[in-house]
Amino acid sequence: MDELLDSLLKRLNDGTYPPGSQLPSGQTLADEFNVSQSTISRAVAKLRKQGILIGRPGRGVFVAEDRPR
Repeated sequence: MDELLDSLLKRLNDGTYPPGSQLPSGQTLADEFNVSQSTISRAVAKLRKQGILIGRPGRGVFVAEDRPR
């Protein structure tokens, strides 16, 4: 999961997923990274706990506007 977290953080930092943008669906990310959806869910939960991502019920997961770097 560390590689997945590193890859997601790289994309967050290089502007692939800019602040305020919505992350692709869990299934899309799972397919892209060739991991299970549960692995994606755990990684997203960890980044949410750190304040980097925010969940919006019924809408998805978004990059926090004022996220820690």
